[in-house]
Amino acid sequence: MSPNSPRRHPSYRTAAGPRTRRLTVAQALVRFLAAQYTERDGVRHRLIAGTWGIFGHGNVAGLGQALVEHADVMPYHQGRNEQAMVHAAVGFARHRGRLSAQAVTTSIGPGATNLVTGAALATVNRLPVLLLPGDYFATHAADPLLQQLEHPSAADVSVNDTLRPVSRFFDRITRPEALVPSALNAVRVLTDPAETGAVTLALPQDVQVQAHDWPQEFFAERVWRVRRPAPDPAELADAVAAVRSAARPLIVAGGGIHHSAAEDTLKALADATGIPVASTQAGKGALRHDHPADLGGIGHTGTAVSDDLARTADLVIGVGTRYTDFTTASGTLFQNPEVRFVNLNITAFDAHKLAATTLVCDARAGLTALAGALAGHRVDPSYEAEYRAGKERWERVVEAAFAADDDSAVPTQTQVLGALDAVVGDADVVINAAGSLPGDLHRLWRARSPRQYHLEYGYSCMGYEIPAAVGVQQAAPDTPVWALVGDGTYLMMPTEIVTAVQEGLPIKLLLIQNHGYASIGGLSESVGAERFGTAYRHRAADGSFTGAPLPVDLAANAGSLGMDVVRAKTVGELRQALRTARTAQRPTCVYVETDAGTPAAGAVPAAAWWDVPVAEVAAREAAVEARTRYDREVAARRRHL
Repeated sequence: MSPNSPRRHPSYRTAAGPRTRRLTVAQALVRFLAAQYTERDGVRHRLIAGTWGIFGHGNVAGLGQALVEHADVMPYHQGRNEQAMVHAAVGFARHRGRLSAQAVTTSIGPGATNLVTGAALATVNRLPVLLLPGDYFATHAADPLLQQLEHPSAADVSVNDTLRPVSRFFDRITRPEALVPSALNAVRVLTDPAETGAVTLALPQDVQVQAHDWPQEFFAERVWRVRRPAPDPAELADAVAAVRSAARPLIVAGGGIHHSAAEDTLKALADATGIPVASTQAGKGALRHDHPADLGGIGHTGTAVSDDLARTADLVIGVGTRYTDFTTASGTLFQNPEVRFVNLNITAFDAHKLAATTLVCDARAGLTALAGALAGHRVDPSYEAEYRAGKERWERVVEAAFAADDDSAVPTQTQVLGALDAVVGDADVVINAAGSLPGDLHRLWRARSPRQYHLEYGYSCMGYEIPAAVGVQQAAPDTPVWALVGDGTYLMMPTEIVTAVQEGLPIKLLLIQNHGYASIGGLSESVGAERFGTAYRHRAADGSFTGAPLPVDLAANAGSLGMDVVRAKTVGELRQALRTARTAQRPTCVYVETDAGTPAAGAVPAAAWWDVPVAEVAAREAAVEARTRYDREVAARRRHL
């Protein structure tokens, strides 16, 4: 069904005549959103499955009243922090394959500006979320009003304009009639596989409550088909020729594989051709970890086997990837002088990166076409034997990092992951976003299913994990969902623990206490900043933070917010705690402390570089040495033209 040929909702009734219905702007928006659906491959999904909200002046009398009045068609979820509500909605949308999403409403002022980080995260990761912040009076009847930012030369500017650069579509609804085209455009962007991200409709509080006679067609059911554009025949022919002429091809699987539900198609291509597959953070799990062609992560946080192959690859086939600096090792990874790129991406902007041969299409459609055109083609057996041997060597590295010989010992961070690896099932979801965990997970985690590995690394936002776990648990009620956080991330945003308790969502929180910012501490040391300001410790007499760890009990904090808490001091206790948490029917926290004296204990070194510029001149020896290393590494960067 075309979006332009709506079907009448079976519960539709008119109140102001045979062709119109009289509602406020807020009520009309809620009714409209409740009637929007997506469809892909013949399966239909409700687009806006619910609305998160924190109410204040600016949305309580408008959207707040509308959500009460139309609770029969729009579920409401109460959040504790506006940024966290967006994270929850993003987690929900990602787990639902971008085919279903959620809305978020806030008051004006800080409620609105708190949306910015979440909006940026959604747009960077190409994940749909609808933002509905309150705004000033469109009539300027009360001017200035509480929390209004006055701009001396532009009376139509409000704090919501901070959402413009991080939204894929933005509008301010200053008259009731403007809602109709704007709402349709908002849904168009939310359902567009190439353009989706955060969508913002700023709603002046006086306009929200204005009544209007709406055409009945506005509330009729609409189904928006999520397209699967096929590859252009000429582009496909060029891509096939490039693959057939390559001796050492390598597929880089990005998040577009998951968004397109193209995992089985990728597997079929790898099975038929023997081309190995390395994955970005967003693409990990595109192949199951034990598939012979799966090499694990690529780039700065990648596996040694992936990065070694990337350095010698003569053809890199990027599928649904944005080629961030972590993937390319800041432009130093693909070192073969003859290397070429074929980029299969639904977004032309990404397909053209690295001067690639482009294949602008849906990932599944493109991979299907490639597989058909490459029938009978297979890489040389010696190449296949080479990467399979490398995969076996890397598996021994994983086993060593996960292993714990002494059950009574305090675990390292990699041993914590090993204990979790032994407990989870194929359907479990593991969520992380920032700190030292993403590197360990990308290198070591054994992804068992397409949606198990849930890393938000496009924006790498501390505080994402717990609210995202809430959203994923809403999307998959019967699935064990794990939020993995360090102490630094936990302190950023633990508030949605209360939401999980209120909603009865049995998320599992694995809280690792390492007394500071472990990832940035290591980075600080490597660039000559000497771990300054990265530890959670008492201030010493000389002003440095070198004293004893702070007497902070994060487990008690999680318990005070309503979670059941299981403390684990040893490897053996940790294994049992994780088993207990996995079967728990309430929100449950497993708290474990790692050795604060050895922050890198058990860590597997990076196999590729990452560019963080180092001071060009300095008096301290650590910075001088770091600059020498930097100059050596940066010399390997190249532009692919």
